[in-house]
Amino acid sequence: QVQLVESGGGLVQPGGSLTLSCAASGFTFSRSVMSWYRQAPGKERELVATITSAGATTSYADSVKGRFTISRDNGKNTVALQINSLKPEDTAVYYCNAVQPTAWSSRAYWGQGTQVTVSS
Repeated sequence: QVQLVESGGGLVQPGGSLTLSCAASGFTFSRSVMSWYRQAPGKERELVATITSAGATTSYADSVKGRFTISRDNGKNTVALQINSLKPEDTAVYYCNAVQPTAWSSRAYWGQGTQVTVSS
């Protein structure tokens, strides 16, 4: 059974920091590309950050570059998102995503999301 369980969300003041964590199980984590997405109220889900299977390459949305850092631990099957200098516009539900290659294609898995609210 595939599981992606996010944690670490909460209410934070502008300028604050958070670390989101995603614990994965039930699929081959070390071969999967991992990403964080977010969805703000009334908006489409957007890609925030991605890290390749071995962690060698990361990429970020322009809106979060320099403030967000994605990392992974293939020994623990976890992926983290360090969020600094939080802004009210970072308020959203943050989702962990895995894309696992298969013989002919790939499979995508999603977590249930964790709420991040930035407000004074």
